Amino acid sequence: MRTVTLIPGDGTGPEVIDAAVRCISAAGADIDWDVQIAGESTIKKYRTPLPEHVLDSIRENKVCLKGPITTPVGAGFRSVNVALRQSLDLFANVRPVKSFQGLKSRYKDVDLVVIRENTEDLYAGIEYQNRSDNARKLAGFLKKTGKNIPRTDTGISIKLISHYATKRIAEFAFRYAKENKREKITAVHKANIMKYTDGLFLKTSAAVARRHRSVKFEDRIIDNLCMQMVEDPTQFDVLLCPNLYGDILSDLCAGLAGGIGIAPSANIGQRAAVFEPVHGSAPKYAGKNKVNPGAAILSGAMMLRHIGEIKASEKIGKAFAGVIRERKHVTYDLGGKAGTKQMADAVIKKIR
Repeated sequence: MRTVTLIPGDGTGPEVIDAAVRCISAAGADIDWDVQIAGESTIKKYRTPLPEHVLDSIRENKVCLKGPITTPVGAGFRSVNVALRQSLDLFANVRPVKSFQGLKSRYKDVDLVVIRENTEDLYAGIEYQNRSDNARKLAGFLKKTGKNIPRTDTGISIKLISHYATKRIAEFAFRYAKENKREKITAVHKANIMKYTDGLFLKTSAAVARRHRSVKFEDRIIDNLCMQMVEDPTQFDVLLCPNLYGDILSDLCAGLAGGIGIAPSANIGQRAAVFEPVHGSAPKYAGKNKVNPGAAILSGAMMLRHIGEIKASEKIGKAFAGVIRERKHVTYDLGGKAGTKQMADAVIKKIR
C-alpha cells in the first residue's frame, strides 16, 4: 500500500477530488490517503493557507493529489501553488494535452506535452514598483553601465535564466520523452532578442540534446511557435519551455484540445510531486454538483503512473475517454447535463 497526501482544496475542489479518489479506488490502486487541509479554512487557525504540517506530509509521502485552492485577493497571502513549488523545489511543471473523440474542439489527434521550468524567468518574483527607492537605485546602476532607463515612472522586473535550472529541466524533459515513448522535443525561446537569458536557455537545452540523440530536438521562437501551433498543433510532441512561455502555452494548448476542464497537471521535483487539475476553485459552484471532474480524474491517473500503478492509470484513461466519446454522462461545459458525481459514476462503471 502506498501512502499519498490528499488535499481536497477549496470551493469545488473537494467534489472533483472525491471523484478522482473514487476512480482511483475503482481502478484497483492500493492507496492510503493522508488527508491534509489547506486553503481558506486554515487561515483563521494557522494564519496561512499552507500550514507547515501540510508540507511535512508531502515531504514524507513524496506524492500528493491536490484540489484547487483559492488565493485570497488582497489579503497578503501568496499563491499556494507558488508556495508549494518553492517550498518543495517542484521545478518541473508537466501538462499533457490530448484530444478526445466526441469532444468538440478545433483540432483532432492533438497529443503533446508542455514541460515548463517552474522556478526562474520573470516569475522569480524580483520586481520593483515604479518610483520606489529600489527602482531608482537599480535605474541609477543601469545608467552607469550604459543601460539607461529613459523614464522615472518605470516598474522593473528581472528575468532570471540559469544554466543550472535549464540543464535540470532539459534533462527532465528528455528523460520524460524516453520513458513515455515521445519522439521529439521543441525548445521554446526568444533568443533572437534576449540573447543572454533565452539564449542561455537554448544553448543549454541544445547541449543536453546532444547527449540524448535518440530523441529528436528542434527549437522555435515563441511567436512563430504560436502561429504554427494554431495552424497545426499535431506537428509538436514535447514543448520545453521557460516559465512564462510555458504558462501561456499550456493554457493555449489546453484550449486547442477542449479546454482546461480536461487538463491535468503535475509539479515534480527530485523529492516530491504534486498532481492537480489546472482550473480554479470556482467557489460559486461549490456544493452544486455541477463542475467537470475530468481534470482531477486525469491528474489522478497521472499520479498513478508516476508511482508505478500503470494498469490502474490506463484503466482510468480508457474509461474516461469512453465517457467523453459517448457524451451521455458529461457536464455542461462538455455539452452534457450530468453533474460532477454522475460523470464520475459513468467513468467508474466503465472501469469496472
